[in-house]
Amino acid sequence: MLDPNQLRKDLSAVVEALALRGVQFDIERFNTLEARRKSVQVETENLQARRNAVSKLIGQLKSKGEDASQAMAESQEIPARLKELEQDLAAVQGELNDWLMTVPNLPHGSVPAGKDETDNIEVRRWLPPGMGTDQQGNPQPFSFEAKDHVELGEPLGLDFETARKLSGARFMMLRGPMARLHRALAQFMLDLQTTEHGYQECYTPYIVNGSTLFGTGQLPKFKDDMFWVTKGGQEEDADEDGEDLYLISTSEITLAGSVRDTIIAQQDLPLKLTAHTPCFRSEAGSGGRDVRGMIRQHQFDKVEMVQIVHPETSYDALELMVGHAEAVLQRLGVAYRVVMLCAGDMGFGAAKTYDLEVWLPAQNTWREISSVSNCEAFQARRMQARYRPEKGKPDYLHTLNGSGLAVGRALVAVLENHQQADGSVVVPEALRPYMGGLERLEPHPL
Repeated sequence: MLDPNQLRKDLSAVVEALALRGVQFDIERFNTLEARRKSVQVETENLQARRNAVSKLIGQLKSKGEDASQAMAESQEIPARLKELEQDLAAVQGELNDWLMTVPNLPHGSVPAGKDETDNIEVRRWLPPGMGTDQQGNPQPFSFEAKDHVELGEPLGLDFETARKLSGARFMMLRGPMARLHRALAQFMLDLQTTEHGYQECYTPYIVNGSTLFGTGQLPKFKDDMFWVTKGGQEEDADEDGEDLYLISTSEITLAGSVRDTIIAQQDLPLKLTAHTPCFRSEAGSGGRDVRGMIRQHQFDKVEMVQIVHPETSYDALELMVGHAEAVLQRLGVAYRVVMLCAGDMGFGAAKTYDLEVWLPAQNTWREISSVSNCEAFQARRMQARYRPEKGKPDYLHTLNGSGLAVGRALVAVLENHQQADGSVVVPEALRPYMGGLERLEPHPL
């Protein structure tokens, strides 16, 4: 959530920053709400001062033996009006907060202007040693015509037909070598992030309540992208506290949400958390894109990275996290590039985002495999997640999240980039310890 104090102090700057994201902020609505808030607050302060004055007057009158009945009558009326004002203030503050919950974060000053992905800026690219390029500078790994991951994967255990029978479109079932390779990727990613990059491995719930989703920014904006949970055929989906329940779309929700309503000692920062979980997305806004294969599924796995840091270090942490995701791709030996997203292409809660895109030979294009974002205090303010400095009052933390990586898309990248002319797939050396030393996946009848 945006800082209400920033809105009050520099509204024009906030309006200009949101315009870069294609968001038109309703200035008139904000000024109306702010005028109501100020009016209630001024009346409250005046009435509190009057209450103190009347209380003092009553004492003075009684000490002199004079009639204090009129002052006492006035003092008895004040609490009721103060209660009314308290309710009025809560109402206007609630209306403001509900509205601000739908407003995205402000882009950082280093974020390029732009409307969509065509305005993103490539920062760098990495190619495995010895890989050639075409005239456009794109990777050219093969001398033969590349197969896509569906054609490669089906003889290795990629089974869409059974998944469609069980669940419908945009689901997959993996068997044999494919299932093992999928598991190997997740284990490798977890081990890399925990043993080399200092993240704490976590196992988190896959089902969360609405408060958690409001805190991390999925609600209310992305409600249609979530899967809701129905318990035991009940008409209403709710936990013991009466809240709706949802399947997580990313473990960013649970990892970042773990610090909701907490105050962390400054010396305990940063917190570096990682988890491997399934993720569930309705893909309500996908518009029928990527219907073939594993790129856009209702259920997929991801190894997530989250850092919870001091505000002064969050942009250093962002660069480090991008490097942590890059390390996975380099160990897997697949070509990738790092792209800085423009203001109009960033996610709702992000102040700055880098995407990592892998090269898919069969599609002859780059495809996103990781997105790493600094949310600054946007999530922390919604979650009331703060740190306690050595001196001074508690202040809001900064939160960062990134894929380290999406396991299914990493599987696609490995299949397509390590395929051989005969349809086999060379297992990257980094994964062989998790595959029992297996060096190559060979097609075979299922």
